[in-house]
Amino acid sequence: MQMKKRSAKAKQILELARHSGVVSTGEVRSEAIHHEYLRQLCAEGKLVREGRGLYTLPDADITVHHGLAQASKAIPKGVICLLSALRFHEIGTQAPHEIWMAIDRRAARPRIKHPKMRIVRFSGKALTEGIEERRVEGVPVKIYNPAKTVADCFKYRNKIGLDVALEALRDVIRDRKSSTDELWRYAKICRVTNVIRPYMEAII
Repeated sequence: MQMKKRSAKAKQILELARHSGVVSTGEVRSEAIHHEYLRQLCAEGKLVREGRGLYTLPDADITVHHGLAQASKAIPKGVICLLSALRFHEIGTQAPHEIWMAIDRRAARPRIKHPKMRIVRFSGKALTEGIEERRVEGVPVKIYNPAKTVADCFKYRNKIGLDVALEALRDVIRDRKSSTDELWRYAKICRVTNVIRPYMEAII
């Protein structure tokens, strides 16, 4: 009977992993399953530990955006932003080696070692506006749209470089990934209208 119960719980965890791509310790606990089953499944080679409290199937379909799936599973309320959003939307030439994620200014700092992350703090509409939800390897990923990402790049130009923001602005306009009205709307939200105006006028 005990063996049958263990098998059922292990099967339930593997189904979760198949369905969502990355399964977390929190998800397993919410199903009233002890996290010890995760350790056992890893020992049996049926799961692979990806990071603190994150597990995938050994034959999972890993994509170039795997880190986004891991980060979003680890911090469900976070939003992929700045350089990571640029890469996802194929804007510019940035290839960040860490995941850029926005969290609420009042939120506790996440304790995550993997994937490597760069946390930035947003508040108000700068945090909540311009969010798209995509699925990466079965995981829901919140990410800022192209126009909001460009505005964020100008807001954080001292961190990422003005050249990166300008490249993003040129690419978004050239490839029509956003209208000028959208760009202007998010520039207002991020309070960078005076900074972005001369560059927009020069490009358009």
